[in-house]
Amino acid sequence: MNAETLAAALGVPISRTQNWADPISAAMALWGIDSDARQAAFIAQIGHESGRLVYVRELWGPTPAQSRYEGRADLGNTQPGDGKRFMGRGLIQITGRANYQRVSGALGVDFVASPELLETPANAALSAAWFWNVHGLNELADAGDFRTITIRINGGMNGYADRLALLALAKSALTEGV
Repeated sequence: MNAETLAAALGVPISRTQNWADPISAAMALWGIDSDARQAAFIAQIGHESGRLVYVRELWGPTPAQSRYEGRADLGNTQPGDGKRFMGRGLIQITGRANYQRVSGALGVDFVASPELLETPANAALSAAWFWNVHGLNELADAGDFRTITIRINGGMNGYADRLALLALAKSALTEGV
């Protein structure tokens, strides 16, 4: 996917997508996000999760919800400071020590030792596509089940209207071959 198509798919200036198009394309190719339906759903979800490629790290308050990351065994946050250290990073935010360990093993990069590496375009895109694959989202995209994709990424329906608007933009950009 070129920068122009990605910009159209997200409704953003091309200047924002120039550093992202190649890493996102490579990540999609690696993890089989290879049809218009899969790519449109993926672009819509990463577009929403990243504020249209603006954020690759969770905005930290800490909010009350973020404060609860500390000591959460289900996230693998077992050491003091893990909550903040392993905040959400990437285009689909990987959160928690255990998830950083999983993506480190999958991508061959030590994100536990260097969490900020998930903020680079290549790693942010690869980790998002890895998450997509691990959670079976290609199959849901093939079935047109965007609602379940949203739940698996977000845990709920946060921002669903925006995600749907991005899905429509992405479908249009991909079918028009911008």
